[in-house]
Amino acid sequence: MSKPTDNPADPFKKALAEATRTMADDPDMTVTYSVDPSGMNKEGVRLPQVSRRMTRDEVMLARGTADAFALKRKYHNDKVAAKYAPTGALAREIFDAMETARCEAVGARAMPGTATNIDAKIAHEADRKGYAQITDSAQAPLPVAAGYLVRHLATGRPLPKAAANVMELWRGFIEEQAAGTLGNLDHVLEDQSAFARLARQMISDLGYGDQLGDDPDRGDEDQTGEDDPDDDNPEEQGADEAESEESEASPEQSQEDQQDESQAQVTMEDSADMETGDEAELPEGEAPLEPPPPAPYSDADPNYAVYTTDFDEEIKAEDLAEPAELERLRAYLDQQLEPLKGAVSRLANKLQRRLQAQQNRSWLFDLEEGTLDAGRLARVVANPTTPLSFKQEKDTEFRDTCVTLLLDNSGSMRGRPISIAAICADVLARTLERCSVKVEILGFTTRAWKGGQSRERWLAAGRPQGPGRLNDLRHIIYKSADTPWRRVRPNLGLMMKEGLLKENIDGEALEWAHRRLNARPEARKILMVISDGAPVDDSSLSVNPANFLEKHLRDVIAMVEKRRAVELIAIGIGHDVTRYYQRAVTITDVEQLAGAMTEQLAGLFESDPKKRARAMNGRRVA
Repeated sequence: MSKPTDNPADPFKKALAEATRTMADDPDMTVTYSVDPSGMNKEGVRLPQVSRRMTRDEVMLARGTADAFALKRKYHNDKVAAKYAPTGALAREIFDAMETARCEAVGARAMPGTATNIDAKIAHEADRKGYAQITDSAQAPLPVAAGYLVRHLATGRPLPKAAANVMELWRGFIEEQAAGTLGNLDHVLEDQSAFARLARQMISDLGYGDQLGDDPDRGDEDQTGEDDPDDDNPEEQGADEAESEESEASPEQSQEDQQDESQAQVTMEDSADMETGDEAELPEGEAPLEPPPPAPYSDADPNYAVYTTDFDEEIKAEDLAEPAELERLRAYLDQQLEPLKGAVSRLANKLQRRLQAQQNRSWLFDLEEGTLDAGRLARVVANPTTPLSFKQEKDTEFRDTCVTLLLDNSGSMRGRPISIAAICADVLARTLERCSVKVEILGFTTRAWKGGQSRERWLAAGRPQGPGRLNDLRHIIYKSADTPWRRVRPNLGLMMKEGLLKENIDGEALEWAHRRLNARPEARKILMVISDGAPVDDSSLSVNPANFLEKHLRDVIAMVEKRRAVELIAIGIGHDVTRYYQRAVTITDVEQLAGAMTEQLAGLFESDPKKRARAMNGRRVA
């Protein structure tokens, strides 16, 4: 017989899990409870923990979170959302907040009991974020206010006090700018595609139409409609129409574009005149010298194309948030560390013991010069003809070492994976610093979803073929190698910041980290990559070959491993990265990350090649 549970909360948690699956119409969905932030992925949902006490607030928060996720899973279609999603960051946040509100409102109409539960969830989140204390709309997040307003208008229910405060700060502006659009809310609420078009129109009404990107419906019409015999070149006409719309939407921008075009035309004419003059002055029989080709964007693959680097960003973590916000985010990260503190501390101590054991002095004996070996003087006394013996201290292998941790900051790492990665980076930095090993912590993502200013420039240029990478990079320096850990401790909390994690272009990030590490003076250099999958950037992959980013990543890895100046290892979270990296390990649960990082680093510092090979999961270690 199975032993009955002694936790009074277990029956409730089991019942709530079954109800969530039923409401979501997904019997295979996994439902777990955790102290980590709630979240949902393709496999299932993670709900707030319910303690043995089962307080009313805990129960209501768990039920509200479960209902919200179940309704999103039931009424939301990812393909439709991806089709209509804006490209700009703020527009995307407004769009997502409105879609979440739509799912909750549709569910509240069909199942009125969910409305009260979700109110409790909204109240908890609003109180936690301090919305009740905000008095200025500039401090209130517009996307959140837009979502609250949609839910309020669709259900007719009053919002919790703190949430209502944020909504009212923006309500006048939203209704003034988009009253006509919001009037159609009831007619499109149950049709996600129609609602997505309404959301895009509302975003345009609010003044963020430049962040919407291409009209997805126009693309469908171009594919299904009949050809117009009057259109000699449909692509040029579409570009002209787009330019016309941009001119009407922003006269100042149109004037600037015209000035830029006229200046470019003058410059081209001047260049042509100069080239003609140069050719006229050349001696007879000599051909004009061709200008040198532009420098390649990648050392690993000279053919790797980048549309523009004007909007790329290499930035310190402290420049992406105010000090007070970094401290708040760090405190939140420390809360995530609390349940893992014991296990992580044991792993850190284990790594430190292994490293310090190798730092113990070792000596070379029976030398002709060095320090006199007093332990062997007895031989000289016994036999005066025996020569004196000297010894020398042997240098440890890893004293002059620098380790770079390169963390994937993509959206798929959101939630528990990025929390664990940040915690492990923090612990390793402290541990290695105690062992006189310098550590650099870097992160990589993009500045926008599905492109950014790079894509907008490409669209304005008429969509030239084969643009190459088409997004704005964001490379983040959380801790430089020469900076003490205590001075940048709050920086790792930045990974908890909402909206930071977007898309990932691994090849360029790896090449960037390799360049930084290769420039270091240390004799030994180790680069550890922590990622959860292949490079993904929708904007670049939609206009380039499907393997464009993956090929570049493989080329960069091959270059790093061939040059052998940097020892490269990788840890994959939930995805097999051994198909990219020669030295790699894949973990299926983020809980294993700390142990994997410890074993990989400790293995690299092993002086015995056989032990190093065993630590690297049996892979050959040079």
